[in-house]
Amino acid sequence: MSAETAGQRVIAGVLRAALSAGFARIFAVELPVSTQRARLLRFARFTFPPRGAAFSAASTGGVAGEWVRVRGTEGPGTVLYLHGGGYCTGSPATHRAVTGHLAAACRARVFAADYRLAPEHPFPAAVDDAVAAWRGLVDEGTAPRDLVIAGDSAGGGLAVATSLRLRELSLPQPRALVLFSPFVDLTLSAVGTEPPGEVMLTRPWLRQCAEAYLGGQDAREPLVSPVLADLHGLPPTLIQVGSDELLLGDARRLHDRLRQAGVRVRIEEYRSRWHVFQASAGVLADANRAFASAARFLEDSRS
Repeated sequence: MSAETAGQRVIAGVLRAALSAGFARIFAVELPVSTQRARLLRFARFTFPPRGAAFSAASTGGVAGEWVRVRGTEGPGTVLYLHGGGYCTGSPATHRAVTGHLAAACRARVFAADYRLAPEHPFPAAVDDAVAAWRGLVDEGTAPRDLVIAGDSAGGGLAVATSLRLRELSLPQPRALVLFSPFVDLTLSAVGTEPPGEVMLTRPWLRQCAEAYLGGQDAREPLVSPVLADLHGLPPTLIQVGSDELLLGDARRLHDRLRQAGVRVRIEEYRSRWHVFQASAGVLADANRAFASAARFLEDSRS
């Protein structure tokens, strides 16, 4: 992607240090998941949704969540957003910087689903909730051609799994998928040690979350690890990933598997960026560029 200025490098360095220190206190394997959830929610207060963003509690298809709208930017499109957090943490409230900036850039309304989390609700609860939310949006009058599924990290993997489940049910596909640093292989077979620039993820934490979500089930199940699935017939897909993150290899694998399946797919790798760097939009220039690129991709997917 484009080169940074000296000022942007300073901002990125400060962000990296702050995020690394913060997430080390949140995603620690020795902490109960309830503590991780509470700390992540507190940490999210230091992110920056765009001006004019409004968040309103709602439900669709029996799934709780919130509508995200940004004053003066709403167009005809709708995004079903699936948050990250390893299937064990996170909520619409922790991801408002992402959903707000996505709504603003894409001129769309966003429904952020508060899907059920593990370990209380292992697979397939999250997939069932995502499909139910999709059905709810369609039943309420949103045409599938106007509906996009997006997600980050585990939510990115869940977005692909949702599309696969819709295919199994012979339901219409979304217009596109937008995936930020997707977690798509819970076998962790291709995940090595953390690169020096990773600020959020560790292999032990990913393993802990994967085991909680699986609840003793097979990690090779296609709706759990969609990079291992037959991916034919999926909609146009955009993958964004940082070069300094633990899941870079999996993002590349997903891109290659989608292309081999005949899916129109694009991958964007952002140099020296970390896991779900898009959450720093409003501060980090690359995050702003990433949302602008996602908006262009979704506009192009209309044709």
